[in-house]
Amino acid sequence: MYTFRSAILFALSLSARIAYAQDNASVRVPAFLNPTVPSLNRIQHELGSQLSRAAKIYLPGNASYSDATTRWNGAMHPNFAAVVVPTNDQDVATTVRYANKNKLPFFAVNRGHGSSIDLNKLRHGISIYIHNLDSIIIASDNQSAVLGGGVYADPLIKTLARKGKIAATSAVTCVGIVGAGLGGGMGMYQGLYGLVADNFQEMTIVTADGSIVTANDRQNADLFWAMRGAGHNFGIVTSYVYKIYDSIPAWYAASYQYTHDKLDAVFTELNKLINNGKQPKELTTYTMFAINPGVSNKPVIIVSMWYAGPSTSALRYTQPFLNLNPFLINNQTATYANLADAVGIGIKSPVCQSGMSHASFPVGIQSFNLSTNHQVYDLYTDLITKHPEFKGSVLQFEGYPMQGVQAIDGAKTAYAHRVFSSHLYTSPRPQSKAQNSPSNRERDRSAFQATYPPSPLSDDIAPLYGHQISSLFHAGDAPGRRLNTYVNYAYGDETLEQVYGYEEWRLQKLRKLKKQWDPYGKFNWFHPIL
Repeated sequence: MYTFRSAILFALSLSARIAYAQDNASVRVPAFLNPTVPSLNRIQHELGSQLSRAAKIYLPGNASYSDATTRWNGAMHPNFAAVVVPTNDQDVATTVRYANKNKLPFFAVNRGHGSSIDLNKLRHGISIYIHNLDSIIIASDNQSAVLGGGVYADPLIKTLARKGKIAATSAVTCVGIVGAGLGGGMGMYQGLYGLVADNFQEMTIVTADGSIVTANDRQNADLFWAMRGAGHNFGIVTSYVYKIYDSIPAWYAASYQYTHDKLDAVFTELNKLINNGKQPKELTTYTMFAINPGVSNKPVIIVSMWYAGPSTSALRYTQPFLNLNPFLINNQTATYANLADAVGIGIKSPVCQSGMSHASFPVGIQSFNLSTNHQVYDLYTDLITKHPEFKGSVLQFEGYPMQGVQAIDGAKTAYAHRVFSSHLYTSPRPQSKAQNSPSNRERDRSAFQATYPPSPLSDDIAPLYGHQISSLFHAGDAPGRRLNTYVNYAYGDETLEQVYGYEEWRLQKLRKLKKQWDPYGKFNWFHPIL
């Protein structure tokens, strides 16, 4: 069994060589946080004197501050009085304790991909920018690696490829390993190796009070459970032990484009492919609606298929889509190291560039409803016709196999959506154990993510279309089924049950652990549990 998800894309030691701005004014914050926030110079002096010599502090007005606070998603605007760049876990813990003492909110940042409207509530805080915690040390047995909390997919893939190894990562290689894994972490390797969260063996975590703890299956086991699926609520991961595997020699990538009259035929074949979890563990599919003005004034349909193995093995899965007579065919073989770059989701691809705004609205479904697909297609067409600023977007369906995910007992981690028989996401982007009764099982997941140039007006338009589309997908699913969503793509207005699962025991455990490890809500900036 495996799952398909669809998401609709509408994205301080004075001697520490500190970079700072010429701004000595006191920072104003809401009274409920702190009526007397220290001045920027005071933050620089007091906190800076406690950090390691190599740590840095960036203050507003400095170019490094601007670089460190630019997020992938331009619609997210957490406000920071200072950015701390730690070099070790002690710097992170010291910063947390300083922020607590001065009643300042804090938030750990690596690649800046987190997208939830909760982030816009963070004002006058401290950003803990962990990108320098980027060490990659492969164990002598070649079965695991010790990674820094700032490691992201691209350098990890390239390092492992040189050693003939592979690891579970997100499909898009600009995303941090930890950031994805705290919410589960899907990707093209999950059919083989499970979610990113399933590959953590141990974590070093800075908790809400500034303590440094180790969490694994034997030590702080409940915290380790919570970190894998709801981890944004519980701590900052500064390093971790991660599983690695023997590499796959070659990948086959195929891409087919169709005109809109093939809509039913394409999704009929996709339904056959995902039926009852029969999508092979080696195969990932990406399907999208996009504008190709050289072909039609209506959006075209693009199906991409990535197979962990040779083209001869992939042919049985690609042939039905070839039989539909696509007007454009593109096939290629790639290595593990260059696969993401070859298929357009690598570190230099448009989807990895910051500056655009994104809003996601995921919803779980059992299969593609052909009638619903027509409604969604028409609504997407309406969006890009009435609002040209969204024309550089595509409506994308990401399909991931589930064998590796479902090999893990759903009670072993906080991630709640293992019973889905497939993972699917649909999302507009720049072109270039849940309840286990049959009525509650999900095979597919739909979500709406808009991508557009930053604009307050567009920020209002995106959720109008996003909520309509997610409602259409949910209404077109089996009657009586409850809405579920993937936390890493969630917009921020979903219910706790929709994000973290409907099982009462799971929610009770999460609430209990939240009260134990973060009683004052220090980590409440991303889909908070309490």
